[in-house]
Amino acid sequence: MPNATCSKEANCPVPRTLAVAIRASLLSCLLSLPLCGQDVLTYHNDNARTGQYLSEVTLTPANVNSAQFGKLFQLTVDGKVDAQPLYASSVAILNQGTHNVLYVATENDSVYAFDADNGSQLWQVSLIEQGETTSDNRGCTQVTPEIGITSTPVIDRTSGPNGAIYAVAMTKDSSSAYHQRLHALDITSGAELFGGPTEVKASYPGTGANTNGTNVIFDPGQYVDRPGLLLLNGVVYTSWGSHCDFTPYTGWIIGYNESTLGQVSVIDLTPNGSDGAIWMAGTGLAADSAGFIYPLMANGTFDTTLNSSGFPWQGDYGNAMVKISTANGGLSVADYFTMSNTVSESNADEDLGSGGALILPNMTDANGVTHQLAVGAGKDQTLYLADCNNMGKFNPSADNIYQELPGALPGGIWGAPAYYSGLGLLYYGPVGSSLMAFQLANARIQASAVSTTVTMFEYPGTTPSISANGASNAIVWAAENSNPAILHAYPANNLTSELYNSNQAGTRDQFGTGNKFITPTIANGKVYVGTTNGVGVFGLLGSNTDFIVGISSGSSASATVTPGQTANYSLNVAAEGGFNQAVTFTCSGAPAGATCTVSPASATPSGNSTITLAVSVATTAAGLPRARRWISPLGFPKGTGVIVMLLILSITLGALTRSRRRACAMIATCALSLAIAAVACGGSMSTTHTNSGTPAGTYTLTVTGTSTSGTTTLTHSVTLQLIVS
Repeated sequence: MPNATCSKEANCPVPRTLAVAIRASLLSCLLSLPLCGQDVLTYHNDNARTGQYLSEVTLTPANVNSAQFGKLFQLTVDGKVDAQPLYASSVAILNQGTHNVLYVATENDSVYAFDADNGSQLWQVSLIEQGETTSDNRGCTQVTPEIGITSTPVIDRTSGPNGAIYAVAMTKDSSSAYHQRLHALDITSGAELFGGPTEVKASYPGTGANTNGTNVIFDPGQYVDRPGLLLLNGVVYTSWGSHCDFTPYTGWIIGYNESTLGQVSVIDLTPNGSDGAIWMAGTGLAADSAGFIYPLMANGTFDTTLNSSGFPWQGDYGNAMVKISTANGGLSVADYFTMSNTVSESNADEDLGSGGALILPNMTDANGVTHQLAVGAGKDQTLYLADCNNMGKFNPSADNIYQELPGALPGGIWGAPAYYSGLGLLYYGPVGSSLMAFQLANARIQASAVSTTVTMFEYPGTTPSISANGASNAIVWAAENSNPAILHAYPANNLTSELYNSNQAGTRDQFGTGNKFITPTIANGKVYVGTTNGVGVFGLLGSNTDFIVGISSGSSASATVTPGQTANYSLNVAAEGGFNQAVTFTCSGAPAGATCTVSPASATPSGNSTITLAVSVATTAAGLPRARRWISPLGFPKGTGVIVMLLILSITLGALTRSRRRACAMIATCALSLAIAAVACGGSMSTTHTNSGTPAGTYTLTVTGTSTSGTTTLTHSVTLQLIVS
């Protein structure tokens, strides 16, 4: 942006400092605009792990059908996608403009950032250190053929300069030693933050498996970071599962400061025993608003001898639902529940740890008493409902839990439930069974499911997700682990009525081989589903279609010229999902003394056709005339302030819903007044008559395609590099 010139002009009554202040005010106004949609920054949408996305205004039970809804495009990555894809809206990607971004982590230790609307790749980074590879499968087929990033990362948009995504990567070095490292990446570029990564190392007092006689030692080769990461009060919590129950291993939770990546807390939940891992089929650790964490423990040592407070005398909590305090920066057990036959269940590998916990909103019972409740289930087919303030502990004669429904989940649970607050319904997908909806009323779960699907979901069952516009238009989404994988959609109030599945249109919507613990992500009118080699992206056909701008095959995004020469680039524009609207192309970022043109300046890609763009950047040599121009006090060409700001405002408001337009009324006033101020003080004419030529240097050019249909404007960009030598 040119420097403001008010302080130099005799006919301008506005001082330079005021011009700077106006610019800052404009930026503040624009940043106060609401985001276009709700982000999905952690496993199952929130720390309670409800799986509900409540700001979906596009997808409804009326339009999710095979005639209107289907696969828009497919993202290809370099490994299995075991982690749930995450979504962040309106991210300013380095040198590439602002995008809604889908973040995808793979078992090949890569993190990708894709444009969530058109699938173009924005950046990719490998978390493999030099001289290392991804881990082998450790002789276990649970995560195979390689182990890299298995757990769902977590994003904090306020961390670091631009926001950070945290991920744990497993690698193997040339000496066959294994490493687990926590990385923090800038969400705009993928750059490592906070001096990371940090190596995961830990010890804890105990004489259990892998002890040195005083402490149990965390051996990175024995563990997989399977549960989704939890970000809670500035701490990133990791938790650790085993490889096929290959001993020695115990049950670890390890916390790291999100700003320094320094280890701040650690607990082992079977420190004087063995086993008791935390894997929960990839479900993220659940946490409540008071800062308590609720893992479900896998089979392992449980001390049936209790101390005077009712806790296991040696601190071993295998096969239990545990409430962990994070007070004073540490980790300690505050309460727990395990069933009366916990030892025999562990011995039979029939444990709670195959499923994940979900924290329900506070509920009032028939007597007017308010309860904070957590739900969990595992392999024993029982649905457990615990009161978080009195979980029940252990009784060898009978279970003391708030409520349990034996046999409610035939086949058992290898996944996570979901909860929709608009209907008070809890959804579970047992192995080899239907997806089931359970009604909650008076702080209790009704004894049997109120609705079930016709489809039976084979191993590992299904982990549902929910989209809704607040209390309306709720849809339950579930993926089937098959070949090809199948995405299903059901009205939330009636699972017997299927709205859509990805096999209904033949091969049109098929999106690859299913992956074991698939968790759909819904955001801003689209559904994202991971596979063994990518992500299928679904949305409305026709009305919500898109286009992609990219570098032509065999062409380069970089060109080197000397002053006076012309740089040429070749781009392709392709339609996705039936897109057939006109797209207008512009080029920005050309250096002084250079012009950038795009030909054709407008085109309409459609169907399977591809439009080829010729981008030409003509530089100037020394001594050529420079065109005169008027300069406003804000540094813009005279008279353009009002036009630019009104254009920004109209595009922004046009893209918002009616309620959001009302919320932006103050933005309209702010932008208009600032636009008027921008031209009120007149301007001046540049008086430089000669040009020293295009300066040497490296420049970033941005070619932007814009398409407007009604109130919807789609804008996608690609960046080019110009080197003037």
